[in-house]
Amino acid sequence: MANFIAFGVWFAWPLLPGETAPAHRARARILRVVVTRAATVALVAGVYLAAVAGIFGKVWALVPLVIMVGLGMTGSYLVPGELRLADLAEGGESEQYAALERRVRRAVLAGAGLVVVATFLMVLKPGG
Repeated sequence: MANFIAFGVWFAWPLLPGETAPAHRARARILRVVVTRAATVALVAGVYLAAVAGIFGKVWALVPLVIMVGLGMTGSYLVPGELRLADLAEGGESEQYAALERRVRRAVLAGAGLVVVATFLMVLKPGG
């Protein structure tokens, strides 16, 4: 369940309301409160299960854990980005807003791509 909450947001992000300051602040809060906590539970559970099963040497188990850390770094970019978008939406600075919104959207798409790669590796288990 923690995985669904933490990583499903990457795919739902384009569907969440935006363009207004309150919407961007809500997105930042979702990242900080919900996604960060769910991802932490998923990471701790994944490390524990991999240790118990003795599969840390397997690429299909190790790479998704590294990807989760990478997603955490991406999330640390998105929270300030969403808060800055909220400020720009209030201030009416459309050129800066559009540029930052494109960068945030690219980061979200990259995060969604990483989730797909991690899922692929964990489901198909290439290399045994």
